[in-house]
Amino acid sequence: MRIAIFTHPPFMNSQSMPRFARMLEEAYTARGHTVSLHSAVPVMRRWITHPKLAKWAGYVDQYLLFPRAFRKTLRTLPPDTLFVFCDQALGPWCPLVADRPHVVHAHDLLALRSALGDIPENPTSATGKAYQRYIRQGFQQARRFIAISRRTQDDLIRFAGIPRERISVVYNDLNHRFAPMPDGEARAVLTRANLPADKGSMLLHVGGGQWYKNRVGIVSLYAAYARRCAQAGTAPLPLLMVGPPPSGAALQAALASVPAGAHVIFRQGLDQPTLVAAYTQAAAFLFPSLAEGFGWPIVEAQACGTLTLTTDEAPMSEVGGPSAFYVPRLPYGASVGPWAETAAETLIGMLALSGAEREHRVQQAQAWASQFNTGAAIEGYLGVYMDVLREAGYRDNAVSPDGAIKPC
Repeated sequence: MRIAIFTHPPFMNSQSMPRFARMLEEAYTARGHTVSLHSAVPVMRRWITHPKLAKWAGYVDQYLLFPRAFRKTLRTLPPDTLFVFCDQALGPWCPLVADRPHVVHAHDLLALRSALGDIPENPTSATGKAYQRYIRQGFQQARRFIAISRRTQDDLIRFAGIPRERISVVYNDLNHRFAPMPDGEARAVLTRANLPADKGSMLLHVGGGQWYKNRVGIVSLYAAYARRCAQAGTAPLPLLMVGPPPSGAALQAALASVPAGAHVIFRQGLDQPTLVAAYTQAAAFLFPSLAEGFGWPIVEAQACGTLTLTTDEAPMSEVGGPSAFYVPRLPYGASVGPWAETAAETLIGMLALSGAEREHRVQQAQAWASQFNTGAAIEGYLGVYMDVLREAGYRDNAVSPDGAIKPC
């Protein structure tokens, strides 16, 4: 196949989507496909350094100058070229190839849902609402989508009016290999990092500082757990928060509520071996997010054999499967205290499992997580691409020497 991939420009400071585009490029090239990457280049943005003005200059580069330049490139690309948008946020570019074979990868619609008032925890400015409408108007002109989860598929239907039959669901693959680390190796790795090293010696959370990570809820949950330990005369496990340092009055207040003898450790920038070791040695993994695009850490923890507590809403419940332990979503505007007490009960129940019960859950979790660790996503994407080309009148089984699919 000839595959032309649209991705975010580097000046937008997006890391995950350019990384996703490079992953697609490398995987498709390794399979013998001809791949090109296309994005806006800094023209106006190059000369403007003031932060607010630079943002608007970037919009000029993306939405005025790039379409004009790409139309010239488009005339040079064969008609059997498949155009792939690595993110639905590139929607304003979709009209450029609306009459050519194309696919849009849809990751999550959190920004659009926020702009439409569906997520009150994340209010959106007037300009932000207009920007999301502009993006939606663009990708609504696309004909085929690949969603990373059933939740994203449902959101495309509900918030963008995309017909279900135009959306294929292909779950993400893990970006790295996650599996239990041998105990001795894990202990050594964590000891070098000055972190709790014994098996079952800590609770763990992995996540950024975004509003939907619910870090206030996690620390409040931990405080409730620690108070119950004090009442029972037992020592609470420390909580390792892998992510940015604490900030904001609400999180500081939650930390102040943690009783004496309990410890919350914040650590940022763990390398891959240390992260795997932390997953392996943790007694439980806490991930009660308010929302997620996918919820990678849930799968990572389960693949490492760690019991996982997460939110009983999609996509967390979709990704966590039957082996995860679930708590309700923290309601908007509600006091965190009652929710934290309920979640702490669930955590204490997880930690109290017998050896046999725990082993059963661990094996179930690892079996579930294995579906995300097989490289199946790339084959799933390519299968959808082939369908799109066939629908456009090109045969997937007739490949010319230069890698292009011959027309029927």
